[in-house]
Amino acid sequence: MMARTQITLPPETQRRARQRASDLGCSLAEYLRRLVTRDLGGAQTQADPALVFDLGSSGGSDIAKDKHAMVAQAMASESTPKRRPLKKRR
Repeated sequence: MMARTQITLPPETQRRARQRASDLGCSLAEYLRRLVTRDLGGAQTQADPALVFDLGSSGGSDIAKDKHAMVAQAMASESTPKRRPLKKRR
């Protein structure tokens, strides 16, 4: 069970902490929990999902969003009869 804690930060420190948390892909609260845990030398009580998920980057490719169009295009090209090459006239 977690205990709720309220802290006060100078505006610039809060801005920088929020930015750092965003860069790490977590909330400000999670970022602060990690800092306190690391400083105290304790083990994390919760597993970090980032250890299992989002291990790599697709480089911006998102094939899944266009999969229906790609399948339809492939099916259409398969059902189109193949043309025979024209015979050369002598």
